[in-house]
Amino acid sequence: MSAEVVTQIAAARAVEMIEEQPFYIPMTGPAARPRRSLKHDDTFIVLDSHGDIGASAGGPDGLFHCDTRYLARLELVLDDLQPLLLGSNLRDDNSALTVDLTNPDIYRQGRIVLQKDMLHIVRTIFLWRGTAYQRIGVQNHGDRLASFEMTVLFDSDFADLFEVRGEKRKRRGTGSSRLNGPTDVVFEYRGLDEAERAAALHFDPRPSRLSVNAATWQLELEPHQAKSLFVAVSCNRPTLKPARFFAGLLAHRREMRQSTKGAASIETSNNIFNEVLCQAMADLNMLMTDTPQGRYPYAGIPWYSTTFGRDGLITALQMLWIDPRVARGVLRRLAHFQAKRDDALADANPGKILHEMRGGEMAALREVPFAQYYGSVDSTALFVLLAGRYFERTGDEATLTELWPAIEMALAWIDGPGDPDGDGFVEYQRASEQGLANQGWKDSYDAIFHADGTLAEGYIALAEVQGYVFAAKQLAARCAFRLRKPDQAAQLMAEATTLAERFEQAFWCDDLGFYALALDGAKRPCKVRTSNAGQLLFSGMIREDRARNVAADLMRPHFFSGWGIRTVALGEVRYNPMSYHDGSIWPHDNALIALGLARYGLKHSVAHVFKGLFDAATYMDLRRLPELFCGFRREKRRGPTLYPVACAPQAWASATPFTLLEAALGIEFDVARNEIRLRNPHLPAFLNEVVLHDLGLGESSVDLRVRRHGDDVALEVLRTRGQIQVSIVLAR
Repeated sequence: MSAEVVTQIAAARAVEMIEEQPFYIPMTGPAARPRRSLKHDDTFIVLDSHGDIGASAGGPDGLFHCDTRYLARLELVLDDLQPLLLGSNLRDDNSALTVDLTNPDIYRQGRIVLQKDMLHIVRTIFLWRGTAYQRIGVQNHGDRLASFEMTVLFDSDFADLFEVRGEKRKRRGTGSSRLNGPTDVVFEYRGLDEAERAAALHFDPRPSRLSVNAATWQLELEPHQAKSLFVAVSCNRPTLKPARFFAGLLAHRREMRQSTKGAASIETSNNIFNEVLCQAMADLNMLMTDTPQGRYPYAGIPWYSTTFGRDGLITALQMLWIDPRVARGVLRRLAHFQAKRDDALADANPGKILHEMRGGEMAALREVPFAQYYGSVDSTALFVLLAGRYFERTGDEATLTELWPAIEMALAWIDGPGDPDGDGFVEYQRASEQGLANQGWKDSYDAIFHADGTLAEGYIALAEVQGYVFAAKQLAARCAFRLRKPDQAAQLMAEATTLAERFEQAFWCDDLGFYALALDGAKRPCKVRTSNAGQLLFSGMIREDRARNVAADLMRPHFFSGWGIRTVALGEVRYNPMSYHDGSIWPHDNALIALGLARYGLKHSVAHVFKGLFDAATYMDLRRLPELFCGFRREKRRGPTLYPVACAPQAWASATPFTLLEAALGIEFDVARNEIRLRNPHLPAFLNEVVLHDLGLGESSVDLRVRRHGDDVALEVLRTRGQIQVSIVLAR
């Protein structure tokens, strides 16, 4: 076969892939400058390393609010030249981005009028309450007068987030721009959805020249003189003046500190791991969004900065031991948006839990189905599971009682529309061609396949989803018993037992010595080794002997790359270490598997996974674990290979270090006895000591230290507040 024919086949396959996956995120080229992100509630901004928007190719730059890009350009130039980068840094708490720049050589009429490196330019940028604030500080370090022009170039396109991702639209709304006095510019847009959106820019001091796309200051600085310029861009607040820069920054940081009070904190003997934990908590705090139902972790920046059911539920589950208030906010919000009627375009049935919601123009017009979209097969079971785990963690019967009608509706969906053929397994098939073809967490079009590579068709029952249902019913049974509903409790427990028995019969593959990835519409097992089977350990549904077989396989080189467990084992026909779901490594997937390994007492395997992901984090920008990275085998003196369009930060990736620590320490809570237990605690070799501060249970809390002594640990209680006990249990 000629190279030309091979190229044509590859191109045709690429077109087929994009057609089969309508919401595919394209990567057309490398980013010319690294990107940095900030977020506050429903607003986020993506800037390049210079602090610019739209000045370099390859990134999803912009100021976004409620899934619309309000600002597509914000570029700083000095006498029409780009300043030179000295460095850029996010504050440790993600409250602001600081960029240090200097001037290039500036020529006029063929001679240098300002030699390079004479001006120090500092851009400080933060987001607060729907407004992006920027201070441009400039100081002359030369020995003579510096005369120059400083210009900010700006523009807006009001592009829907899905347009920014690559979706094409035949029609758009109408936009306009106008000066609003000597210091303000307003961009306005009336969408096809009849919604009016506006971006208002305010400049202080008054620019020397102002147009609808540029603000210019003519500056003269004596030696060592400094001057500050301020720019504020507000979303949908054209008539309100923004707060003063420093007052807003202080208020923003004060709010951030206040929001983290009440959560446990961690310090360890490993300074690099401390940096990983600090970055992870800062990212989680940034992704938290105040909603009418409580704080909710938005899934990730840039593409998933909104309410996602599965992501929020799993992130809350990962954070449950540190801060159960997150789970309460997630559960209350998802109960509020629980589906009440059938809607094929939204893939909704009564009782089903939300997959994602969007506030942009395309969602409002149903050009995309995601205004309130329910196309995930696992969110409903995870909702029940988290509700049960939250109650066991807190004993909060008032919230359980509030949620119980939603829990019962979710259980009714699981046994009704969630099981369309009545075989006892929860299955999916998209109800609309606009919806997602695959509706588990591996939702790429090619993620669910048979051993020969053919894609599974018909109603698909995923392995890990049955595990979620098993755990959900067991936990719901315990909740029902607490709510004095013994008959319902007994029925739910019996259903869980039956599901586990039927699952073993249908999903175990003797020829693989492993569980199938899924059953297709004809009930044929997809005999593929995948990490989905690892999440069965987390649910606790599978037999002890088979659980140990699965765990052993996950630690072998075809799964474990040295950095983590791959989504698909090397050797499977669709294995591709650079794919989204068919051979890459997802930190949150590994975290749930680690909880499962701990459940079955396999603490050395937990330590193995823990160390791999910790080592990977040491190579990552900002010590931040991304959404995923490539599954290539680990090699000496080389870091992991990054996935080019991975979200960073991503909520469940950010929560992963805390989950790994939970699995290693075996942390359990017993509300009835007011006791915190460490079950078979085992620290990996890179951690000699862990100190937990303000680990709470009810109205009480404790500070404790765990020290490693080879394979054993020593526990020291440093301080207690209230009536609380701490113990170590050395058995399953």
